[in-house]
Amino acid sequence: MKHIHSAALLLALVATAGTAQTRPADAAAEASPTRAQVRMETKEFLRTHRWDEPLETWILKSGVEPPTGVVSRATVKAQRDEYMRRNRWVESTDTWVPRTPVPPTISSLTREQVRAETIAFTRTHHWDEETEVWVANRASKPK
Repeated sequence: MKHIHSAALLLALVATAGTAQTRPADAAAEASPTRAQVRMETKEFLRTHRWDEPLETWILKSGVEPPTGVVSRATVKAQRDEYMRRNRWVESTDTWVPRTPVPPTISSLTREQVRAETIAFTRTHHWDEETEVWVANRASKPK
C-alpha cells in the first residue's frame, strides 16, 4: 500500500516538475498547475493504471486503451526477443555476436540463458520512444 501512495506522489511531482521546467522562469510561477489539477491528473492515472507488486511497476488496466503513439509492451518485448534470438552475449569480450548458423527461438534456451542474456541486453540497449526501436547504449553492437 505504501508503494501506491508514494508512486502517485512521485508521479504528481514529476508531472509538476516537468511542466515547470519547460516554461520560462517568470511564466512558470503564474502557470504552475493547481493542487486541484494535480489531484485530477493523479485520479485519472489511478483510474487507468494499477500497481503490479511482483514487477514493481505501473501497468495499464485491462480494457483501457493506451495513449496514441505509445508502443505496447508486447511489441517492445518482441523486438528485444528477436534481437536476442539473432545475437548472443559473450561475457569475455563484452560484445554481442551473431548466432550461427540458425538462430534458436527464445523458448529453446534455458531459463538461466534467457535471464543472463536479458540482463546483458537491457544493460547494453535502451528503448528509444521517438524511433520506437531498441538502440545500443555504446559500442556494444554485434560485429
